[in-house]
Amino acid sequence: LINNFTTVLRRSLSGTFYPVLQQAIGFGSAFEGWTAREEEIVYQVLVPLTPPLGHIFHLERDADQQKPGRNFRVRVELECRCPREYQGMNMLCFQHHPEVIRRRTRQPNLLDTLCTGFYLDVKKTVHWFCALVGASWQRLPQSRSWHLVLLPSKRSCNLRLTNGQESFQVKVLFGVQRHISDIFISSRYRGAQTPSTMWPETYAVAETKFFRHMARQAPQDSSHLKCLQLLARVIVRKDFSIHSIKTIIMRLLHTVPVSQWHRRHFLLQLSDALEQLRLSLEEKHLEHFIVGNQRLPEEIRLPPDVQRAKPPNLFHGLAQDPVAHSQAMQAY
Repeated sequence: LINNFTTVLRRSLSGTFYPVLQQAIGFGSAFEGWTAREEEIVYQVLVPLTPPLGHIFHLERDADQQKPGRNFRVRVELECRCPREYQGMNMLCFQHHPEVIRRRTRQPNLLDTLCTGFYLDVKKTVHWFCALVGASWQRLPQSRSWHLVLLPSKRSCNLRLTNGQESFQVKVLFGVQRHISDIFISSRYRGAQTPSTMWPETYAVAETKFFRHMARQAPQDSSHLKCLQLLARVIVRKDFSIHSIKTIIMRLLHTVPVSQWHRRHFLLQLSDALEQLRLSLEEKHLEHFIVGNQRLPEEIRLPPDVQRAKPPNLFHGLAQDPVAHSQAMQAY
């Protein structure tokens, strides 16, 4: 569905200077084979953005250590397309003659449309894409049998599709790829105070690739997804982070021989996961699975700085807040 959208939108955006929409990448539980909730399925997809003709994206790491995680800004620059020997002379160039190009193409450049200052703005990008989706829906074959509703959101384009019997949601995030890797900076929500020009780094695509890799390695009757789904559904009711139990399962998949994930070992693996959660809560320490992991399968590509980074502690908040730690232990 989203790839149909991006194909239609790419055609309509041809000749403009808006970001170029790349093929959507599915990630998260719905694409990994499990779900934490029994309600309506939510499919999460990331649409990579690349710069249009005459523009360059520069990713700038945010140095503010007070903000959680690793965050970036996307600086947009007009590209110089002059031959070096004609630099500054009267030639058509995005950097040196933006007004001439604007007059001839009758199209604003990206700095005029989706940027705040020199930086790509998440909220403007989401608003632009949602407007395109609404205007293009009738051109898709799915529109003949599905009803589309755009749901309110500032940092993602959320769609609900219904056909009278079924319904599901699609959450579309936007991202810029870091190097040639499975790590992106994305539009995902990270607290109410996240500036609209802030793009947090996300490892969700790499995590989904890890689950797909393990699905190929594990026995056909492997219990790892059943184990993850059961724990996630219990933990979501106890206010634990679902990502924490997902991290524990990924760590067990990485260390326990795949032969031991047969269905007959289900209770043993469930017990191991709960014990790992208990130990991590007691120690107030659970390391991120992707960041700093130098033993991932070769198909999962990390930028050098992510591979060498110190893994963040997912339970850092518990280490800083004795009351929260006490409540977490009681909930366990």
